[in-house]
Amino acid sequence: MSKIKFAVIGLGHIGKRHAQMIKNNEWAELVAGIDCNATLKADIESTFGCPFFNSAEEFFASGIKADVINVCTPNGLHAQHAILALENACHVVVEKPMGLTKADCEKVIYKSLQAHKHVFCVMQNRYSPPSAWLKQVLTEGRLGKIYMAQINCYWNRDERYYKKGGWKGTLDLDGGPLFTQFSHFLDIMYWLLGDIKNITARFENFNHAYTPFEDSGAVNFDFYDGGLGVFNYSTSNWDKNLESSLTIIGEKGSIKVGGQYMDKVEFCHVKDYEMPELPPSNPPNDYGAYKGSAANHHYVIENVIDTLQGKSTATTNALEGLKVVEIIERIYALKAK
Repeated sequence: MSKIKFAVIGLGHIGKRHAQMIKNNEWAELVAGIDCNATLKADIESTFGCPFFNSAEEFFASGIKADVINVCTPNGLHAQHAILALENACHVVVEKPMGLTKADCEKVIYKSLQAHKHVFCVMQNRYSPPSAWLKQVLTEGRLGKIYMAQINCYWNRDERYYKKGGWKGTLDLDGGPLFTQFSHFLDIMYWLLGDIKNITARFENFNHAYTPFEDSGAVNFDFYDGGLGVFNYSTSNWDKNLESSLTIIGEKGSIKVGGQYMDKVEFCHVKDYEMPELPPSNPPNDYGAYKGSAANHHYVIENVIDTLQGKSTATTNALEGLKVVEIIERIYALKAK
């Protein structure tokens, strides 16, 4: 089989990680790096051995062929760049969130169907061993009827993160912590327990007067498949992240997956069940002053290649990416009431 050719749009922290994971895969070839910051040119070309372009339009005009475009630009540009890639007959890997509105995500899906191309949504926490194990436990029905589920995400994002002149902290490009920091964990919730209804919420902005959105919230809801749910989140934790945890109380047992990045099984007591030993989780993405979710992007690239080579299917498809955005949109809509 021939190598899958990739180009990456947006070469910040996460875009460079995509580029490195592509470079590390024997079945992948990085054919271009694309970013509006021209000062990155020398570094990108020397580090990754590929040509640099200042815009997606410039790249597509070059005649260089790419099978896949990895969209790693600011959140508010994801849908726009995904559609441009699809219009140029490329598959798309889009970082979370897929867009900032359900309507934009629908446009991406519509264009992908027209172009007969895949859209892969990056939700790499699904690859963490505790997440994969919990999915199996729930699929097998080992907890019985679900009574309650609680997600707690308490992170730090302060002046070290929200630098003046950048896109982070803006309404049109960032969108808020549920999009930028915690969409991974809403995805895990949706993946494991399904859609939600009867949403109520409270929001506060404790420490981020320089952003147009809240830094903390407490969201309550019901699951369509039964059970009560709550999602508590904050980026006001002092100095460093505290935890990202999921506790599920069921008819036949209880489980808590915790740690800073939902990477450790802290409690498992289930009727007639002995928990297996899980492989270790990968460490979080380290960005210096702050840290993000698990460093699982190599699995994302592997899944894209395996899917395009007919060996697998997309781990997170475009409809699932849209659903996470739609849930966030419904939660944030409550701020206007």
